[in-house]
Amino acid sequence: MLGCRLWASERSITRLFLRLLKTSAVAIKPTIYKFNVVLSDLNRDFYHNYSLTVALHPSETQERMVARLMAFCINANDELKFTKGLSDVEEPDLWQITLDDQIAVWIDVGEPDAERIKKASRKAKSVLVYSFNSKSDVWWEQSKVKFNQLQAEYFRLDCDGIKALASQLGRTTAMSVLITGQSAFVTTEAGDCEVVWQALNEED
Repeated sequence: MLGCRLWASERSITRLFLRLLKTSAVAIKPTIYKFNVVLSDLNRDFYHNYSLTVALHPSETQERMVARLMAFCINANDELKFTKGLSDVEEPDLWQITLDDQIAVWIDVGEPDAERIKKASRKAKSVLVYSFNSKSDVWWEQSKVKFNQLQAEYFRLDCDGIKALASQLGRTTAMSVLITGQSAFVTTEAGDCEVVWQALNEED
Protein backbone atom coordinates (compact mmCIF):
# COMPACT_ATOMS: atom_id res chain seq x y z
CA MET A 1 0.00 0.00 0.00
CA LEU A 2 2.82 2.38 0.86
CA GLY A 3 4.45 1.70 -2.49
CA CYS A 4 1.20 2.54 -4.28
CA ARG A 5 0.87 5.82 -2.37
CA LEU A 6 4.42 6.81 -3.18
CA TRP A 7 4.11 5.88 -6.83
CA ALA A 8 3.49 8.86 -9.10
CA SER A 9 3.25 8.68 -12.84
CA GLU A 10 5.71 10.61 -14.96
CA ARG A 11 2.84 12.53 -16.53
CA SER A 12 1.53 13.67 -13.13
CA ILE A 13 4.96 14.97 -12.18
CA THR A 14 5.16 16.75 -15.52
CA ARG A 15 1.80 18.46 -14.97
CA LEU A 16 3.10 19.85 -11.68
CA PHE A 17 6.33 20.96 -13.37
CA LEU A 18 4.39 22.74 -16.13
CA ARG A 19 2.24 24.59 -13.59
CA LEU A 20 5.39 25.75 -11.84
CA LEU A 21 6.83 26.93 -15.13
CA LYS A 22 3.74 29.00 -15.86
CA THR A 23 4.17 30.84 -12.57
CA SER A 24 7.86 31.44 -13.20
CA ALA A 25 9.04 34.77 -14.56
CA VAL A 26 11.25 33.09 -17.15
CA ALA A 27 10.20 29.85 -18.85
CA ILE A 28 12.92 27.31 -19.55
CA LYS A 29 13.16 26.50 -23.24
CA PRO A 30 13.58 22.96 -24.60
CA THR A 31 16.94 21.79 -25.93
CA ILE A 32 16.96 20.89 -29.62
CA TYR A 33 18.63 17.73 -30.88
CA LYS A 34 19.07 16.72 -34.50
CA PHE A 35 19.39 13.10 -35.61
CA ASN A 36 20.29 11.79 -39.06
CA VAL A 37 19.06 8.21 -38.97
CA VAL A 38 19.73 5.50 -41.53
CA LEU A 39 17.05 2.97 -40.64
CA SER A 40 17.03 -0.66 -41.77
CA ASP A 41 14.13 -2.67 -40.35
CA LEU A 42 14.57 -6.28 -41.41
CA ASN A 43 11.36 -7.31 -39.64
CA ARG A 44 9.20 -5.17 -41.92
CA ASP A 45 11.52 -4.93 -44.93
CA PHE A 46 11.48 -1.15 -44.38
CA TYR A 47 14.44 1.07 -45.23
CA HIS A 48 14.53 4.85 -44.93
CA ASN A 49 16.75 7.81 -44.09
CA TYR A 50 15.38 10.36 -41.61
CA SER A 51 16.45 13.85 -40.59
CA LEU A 52 14.76 14.26 -37.22
CA THR A 53 14.52 17.31 -34.98
CA VAL A 54 13.64 16.34 -31.42
CA ALA A 55 13.03 18.75 -28.54
CA LEU A 56 14.23 17.70 -25.09
CA HIS A 57 11.74 19.14 -22.60
CA PRO A 58 13.27 20.84 -19.52
CA SER A 59 11.77 18.15 -17.27
CA GLU A 60 12.84 15.30 -19.56
CA THR A 61 15.96 13.14 -19.24
CA GLN A 62 18.12 12.21 -22.20
CA GLU A 63 17.17 8.59 -21.58
CA ARG A 64 13.51 9.39 -22.08
CA MET A 65 14.29 11.25 -25.30
CA VAL A 66 16.26 8.23 -26.51
CA ALA A 67 13.31 5.97 -25.66
CA ARG A 68 11.11 8.21 -27.83
CA LEU A 69 13.65 7.96 -30.64
CA MET A 70 13.75 4.17 -30.38
CA ALA A 71 9.96 3.94 -30.34
CA PHE A 72 9.94 5.99 -33.53
CA CYS A 73 12.48 3.72 -35.23
CA ILE A 74 10.65 0.54 -34.22
CA ASN A 75 7.36 1.82 -35.66
CA ALA A 76 8.62 4.20 -38.35
CA ASN A 77 6.53 4.98 -41.40
CA ASP A 78 5.84 8.04 -43.54
CA GLU A 79 2.95 9.21 -41.34
CA LEU A 80 4.37 8.65 -37.84
CA LYS A 81 5.30 11.96 -36.19
CA PHE A 82 6.74 13.30 -32.96
CA THR A 83 4.23 15.40 -31.03
CA LYS A 84 4.80 18.22 -28.55
CA GLY A 85 5.56 15.47 -26.02
CA LEU A 86 5.73 16.62 -22.42
CA SER A 87 4.88 20.17 -23.53
CA ASP A 88 1.30 18.96 -24.04
CA VAL A 89 0.27 16.19 -21.65
CA GLU A 90 -2.93 15.57 -23.62
CA GLU A 91 -0.90 14.28 -26.57
CA PRO A 92 1.14 11.08 -26.82
CA ASP A 93 4.87 11.12 -27.55
CA LEU A 94 4.31 9.91 -31.10
CA TRP A 95 1.25 9.56 -33.24
CA GLN A 96 0.00 8.78 -36.70
CA ILE A 97 -2.89 10.88 -37.97
CA THR A 98 -5.05 9.84 -40.92
CA LEU A 99 -6.17 12.17 -43.70
CA ASP A 100 -9.55 12.56 -41.98
CA ASP A 101 -7.86 13.60 -38.69
CA GLN A 102 -8.33 10.28 -36.92
CA ILE A 103 -5.58 8.92 -34.66
CA ALA A 104 -4.38 5.67 -36.20
CA VAL A 105 -1.49 5.09 -33.79
CA TRP A 106 -0.90 6.51 -30.29
CA ILE A 107 2.51 5.84 -28.70
CA ASP A 108 3.33 6.70 -25.09
CA VAL A 109 6.83 6.46 -23.62
CA GLY A 110 7.33 5.96 -19.91
CA GLU A 111 5.00 4.54 -17.28
CA PRO A 112 1.51 6.01 -17.83
CA ASP A 113 -1.36 5.03 -15.57
CA ALA A 114 -4.26 2.83 -16.68
CA GLU A 115 -6.69 5.75 -16.89
CA ARG A 116 -4.52 7.50 -19.46
CA ILE A 117 -4.26 4.35 -21.56
CA LYS A 118 -8.02 3.85 -21.31
CA LYS A 119 -8.60 7.36 -22.69
CA ALA A 120 -6.01 6.80 -25.42
CA SER A 121 -7.67 3.55 -26.51
CA ARG A 122 -10.92 5.47 -27.01
CA LYS A 123 -9.20 8.01 -29.25
CA ALA A 124 -6.84 5.81 -31.28
CA LYS A 125 -7.16 2.62 -33.29
CA SER A 126 -3.82 1.34 -31.96
CA VAL A 127 -2.13 2.19 -28.65
CA LEU A 128 1.48 1.27 -27.86
CA VAL A 129 3.39 1.89 -24.63
CA TYR A 130 7.18 1.70 -24.27
CA SER A 131 8.51 1.72 -20.71
CA PHE A 132 12.24 2.12 -20.31
CA ASN A 133 13.53 2.77 -16.80
CA SER A 134 14.64 0.63 -13.88
CA LYS A 135 11.18 0.84 -12.26
CA SER A 136 9.34 -0.64 -15.23
CA ASP A 137 8.82 -3.96 -13.45
CA VAL A 138 7.20 -2.26 -10.46
CA TRP A 139 4.95 -0.17 -12.72
CA TRP A 140 3.84 -3.24 -14.67
CA GLU A 141 3.23 -5.47 -11.66
CA GLN A 142 1.14 -2.83 -9.91
CA SER A 143 -1.29 -2.33 -12.80
CA LYS A 144 -0.94 -5.24 -15.22
CA VAL A 145 -4.44 -6.55 -14.49
CA LYS A 146 -5.95 -3.21 -15.51
CA PHE A 147 -3.55 -2.82 -18.44
CA ASN A 148 -4.41 -6.23 -19.87
CA GLN A 149 -8.10 -5.30 -19.91
CA LEU A 150 -7.39 -2.42 -22.28
CA GLN A 151 -6.83 -2.46 -26.04
CA ALA A 152 -3.13 -1.63 -25.96
CA GLU A 153 0.29 -3.22 -26.39
CA TYR A 154 3.04 -2.78 -23.81
CA PHE A 155 6.80 -3.11 -24.23
CA ARG A 156 9.84 -2.78 -22.00
CA LEU A 157 12.93 -1.22 -23.57
CA ASP A 158 16.19 -2.39 -22.04
CA CYS A 159 17.25 0.25 -19.53
CA ASP A 160 20.98 -0.40 -19.95
CA GLY A 161 20.76 -0.14 -23.73
CA ILE A 162 18.86 3.15 -23.49
CA LYS A 163 21.48 4.57 -21.10
CA ALA A 164 24.33 3.42 -23.34
CA LEU A 165 22.82 5.09 -26.39
CA ALA A 166 22.06 8.29 -24.47
CA SER A 167 25.74 8.55 -23.51
CA GLN A 168 26.73 8.52 -27.20
CA LEU A 169 24.51 11.35 -28.37
CA GLY A 170 25.49 14.92 -29.14
CA ARG A 171 23.28 17.82 -30.12
CA THR A 172 23.70 16.62 -33.71
CA THR A 173 24.16 12.87 -34.21
CA ALA A 174 24.37 10.63 -37.26
CA MET A 175 23.41 7.03 -36.61
CA SER A 176 22.51 3.82 -38.33
CA VAL A 177 19.81 1.64 -36.79
CA LEU A 178 19.45 -2.00 -37.79
CA ILE A 179 16.34 -3.70 -36.43
CA THR A 180 15.93 -7.46 -36.38
CA GLY A 181 13.75 -9.52 -34.06
CA GLN A 182 13.38 -7.53 -30.85
CA SER A 183 16.76 -5.83 -31.09
CA ALA A 184 18.03 -2.57 -32.53
CA PHE A 185 21.74 -2.38 -33.29
CA VAL A 186 22.76 1.29 -33.24
CA THR A 187 26.00 2.70 -34.57
CA THR A 188 27.13 6.30 -33.99
CA GLU A 189 30.47 8.07 -34.28
CA ALA A 190 30.88 7.52 -30.53
CA GLY A 191 30.43 3.76 -30.70
CA ASP A 192 27.97 0.88 -31.00
CA CYS A 193 25.22 -0.38 -28.72
CA GLU A 194 22.22 -2.67 -28.75
CA VAL A 195 18.75 -1.78 -27.50
CA VAL A 196 16.43 -4.74 -26.96
CA TRP A 197 12.77 -4.78 -25.98
CA GLN A 198 10.23 -7.25 -24.69
CA ALA A 199 6.47 -7.45 -25.07
CA LEU A 200 5.03 -7.28 -21.56
CA ASN A 201 1.61 -8.64 -22.62
CA GLU A 202 3.23 -11.94 -23.55
CA GLU A 203 4.58 -12.49 -20.02
CA ASP A 204 1.15 -13.11 -18.50
